[in-house]
Amino acid sequence: MTAPTTPTVALVHGAFADNSGWNGVIAGLTAAGIRAQGISNPLRGIAHDADYVASALGQIPGPVIAVGHSYGGAVITNAGAQPGNVVALVYVAAFAPDEGETLGAIEEGSTDSVLNSALVPLHYPTGQGDETEIEFAIDQEKFHDAFAADVPPADSALMGATQRPVSARAFTESTTAAAWKALPCWAVIPTGDHAAGSDVLRQMAQRAGMTISEVEGSHVAFVTKPQPVIDAVLEAVRSVQGAGSAPANA
Repeated sequence: MTAPTTPTVALVHGAFADNSGWNGVIAGLTAAGIRAQGISNPLRGIAHDADYVASALGQIPGPVIAVGHSYGGAVITNAGAQPGNVVALVYVAAFAPDEGETLGAIEEGSTDSVLNSALVPLHYPTGQGDETEIEFAIDQEKFHDAFAADVPPADSALMGATQRPVSARAFTESTTAAAWKALPCWAVIPTGDHAAGSDVLRQMAQRAGMTISEVEGSHVAFVTKPQPVIDAVLEAVRSVQGAGSAPANA
């Protein structure tokens, strides 16, 4: 079977979320003739999640454009260079840490983010006897304002009730590889992001030399306004096709 030459778009969700958040983006890309699929993010820590996502990316035939939302951006940053078929990265309200950086330290530098004040610590079993580790969920009473302020309250209440907690390792483990240094990148930044923080998102995107577009909305503006994300991904597709869909470090 011949591998496709048009990139497949692989979408990696972030913390407190799942692949359903990509529904509007996938529908728009499919209508434009682009194959798109979600990759489930385990949310167990940078190292574990990057290895899992890299494996999933590597099993997609042909070139791949990896898209990450929020913590998913940190995951594709660490995973993007591993499989060898990723030709571009798109960051959607997403972290793009450098080697040695942790998301916890990055968040401490944000004046826009209120996420730390909304987190609730929980525990999950490690499989080693009675040993447990910490994971975080967002207080459901604070979910709308901290995470999804441009989503109708009834809908954000559902999102809060079905959120997936993330291991504390997501915030404490250091980035070991920064794929944005070797691949062309795009960023979509919500101007009212109180979860990741619009300020640190902008700083990371500028540092990486990404093609940046901004959209009014919250951390999940891609749910309420998927078109700017679709546009950024289509621009990435056109760009890498014009360059022969070859990784920058090939």
